[in-house]
Amino acid sequence: MTDHKPECPIGGCEPPATIGGTRREFLGAATAAMATALTGCGTLSKEEFLQHNFRELSKQEVLDVIARLEKEYQAKYGREVKVANTPAIPGVIFGYALDLSRCIGCRRCVHACVKENNQSRDPEIQWIRVLQMDKEEGVNVQHADAYYNPEEVPQEGHFYMPVQCQQCKKPPCTKVCPVGATWRDKDGIVVVDYNWCIGCRYCMAACPYGARHFNWGEPHLPADEVNPKTHYLGNRPRPKGVVEKCTFCIQRTRNGQYPACVEICPTGSRKFGNLLDKDSEIRYILENKRVFKFKEDLNTQPNFFYFYGV
Repeated sequence: MTDHKPECPIGGCEPPATIGGTRREFLGAATAAMATALTGCGTLSKEEFLQHNFRELSKQEVLDVIARLEKEYQAKYGREVKVANTPAIPGVIFGYALDLSRCIGCRRCVHACVKENNQSRDPEIQWIRVLQMDKEEGVNVQHADAYYNPEEVPQEGHFYMPVQCQQCKKPPCTKVCPVGATWRDKDGIVVVDYNWCIGCRYCMAACPYGARHFNWGEPHLPADEVNPKTHYLGNRPRPKGVVEKCTFCIQRTRNGQYPACVEICPTGSRKFGNLLDKDSEIRYILENKRVFKFKEDLNTQPNFFYFYGV
């Protein structure tokens, strides 16, 4: 189901060799020298510096980074926060489908996402936008209203189209990142290493779906609202000055659970599953319903599909 060339997992496969040794050996030596120089000036610790190259670290170094982050979060929020590093499941490519004929625009998915993924509350960062559209116009983004606020939904004469990261097979956002802080993982989830992101926002400019969001200020996340079950590449608390996005709730889906937005949807509009499983619900939808991809003409090849169930 994919023509994707797998990326290296965290602390995983070896980068290509270079003259005089592997790239890892070269980077390791260069990093150690720079870290020594920086720590000598008291700028940042060697561990903090090394984390900026998370994918190049050994398994033990990754564990050390995670332990340090958990300690920092505990000190900041006064409660235990676990940071998982669960890898992609072999034989799984995650896909998502949304039934436009059932969505009522209630935005419960938006708020469940915020709660699950530890987004900033003030200002609140939302990874899902729900567009209200006129039935006579059809799917016309130029005439869509993302700020509708009626007393009741759905409004007569309208339908609703939630938009979030489309987890593209050919994601333009990853191609423009100058430091390789974002990539498509083996299960199709486009992830971000928030400690590697330099906040240049090239990825935001490249994304045709407006699915990436920048932390202009220090994220405000009250301690009593922190979801303590996190993933390094998912919902762990983010710092100021980085770009964040939907990851299909990587902390849940790699453990066999549905994304929070799927669970909360009161109409069953949202479907999720393994595209490689021929017996899965999502494969049935793709093979039997009227399905379309948002902005298909751009050839980003999303793994997020829209369909009409009735």
